[in-house]
Amino acid sequence: MGSPESGSGGADPDRAGNFQTPNNSRLDKTRFHVIGAVLFTVQQGALHPTAVVKTRMQVAEGGLAHMSGFAVFRRILRSDGIPGVFRGFGTSAVGALPGRVLALTSLEVSKEMTFKYSERFEMSEASRIALANGVAGLVSSICSGSYFVPLDVICQRLMVQGLPGMATYRGPFDVINKVVRAEGIRGLYRGFGITMLTQSPASALWWSAYGGAQHAIWRSLGYGNDSQTKPSQSELVVVQATAGTIAGACSSIITTPIDTIKTRLQVMDNYGSGRPSVMKTTRLLLDEDGWRGFYRERLSVKSE
Repeated sequence: MGSPESGSGGADPDRAGNFQTPNNSRLDKTRFHVIGAVLFTVQQGALHPTAVVKTRMQVAEGGLAHMSGFAVFRRILRSDGIPGVFRGFGTSAVGALPGRVLALTSLEVSKEMTFKYSERFEMSEASRIALANGVAGLVSSICSGSYFVPLDVICQRLMVQGLPGMATYRGPFDVINKVVRAEGIRGLYRGFGITMLTQSPASALWWSAYGGAQHAIWRSLGYGNDSQTKPSQSELVVVQATAGTIAGACSSIITTPIDTIKTRLQVMDNYGSGRPSVMKTTRLLLDEDGWRGFYRERLSVKSE
């Protein structure tokens, strides 16, 4: 494997000695995307039931909205069986592949370019790494958002079938047909504005925190650009996982309430007169649960 700061938090390819991963120009892109797609699909399959539970909790009204995540999971299993917790998985898994390529390519290219051009400024290496990762996360989020927002609308509508007041669909193309027929193409882009305005900065924060945390952890362990000692595989895994956890904690404060608003905006139709809007959705959540309504899936870890 490459450097301690491999992947998303790497240092300059020409200066980091034994620890460098290949930069984007040396990367075997076919192998990179194929392996990445396989691993991402496996991970997505393992986590999809939690996404179904979270989405239903964010959208539900009444008693279901105040149940714990485990209670909602058991309720879905009782009513729909195993297929119920995997609603929308096929569409999500297959549909995400092109978007994944777009996101990763824009991430790597923009990160490499930012790190290169930041050399002209008097900045520490840690600051340059954090900056490069932050810019890369922002660019990647903007580039991939135009693809993933419609995919989210389709998948989330499939996930919430069966809830009171929700439409039923024969599949993803039926979702597209019904949404476009009712609202035009803009119906597939519900939540696009709020996603770009909030998720993009949140993505920049995540990648910046990830790169900075990884750099700091490796330095604290005694690994530098001139170090001749190669870290073990277990060290690589632990450091990257720790950096990811730190980054996730930093960004979740922003992303959780925004995700709740966006999900409601994308799947709910019973808003009365006028088109759904961010303000209307926000007021509805505040009226139902106050600020706790924005953090439903975070608070749902409590026991029943």
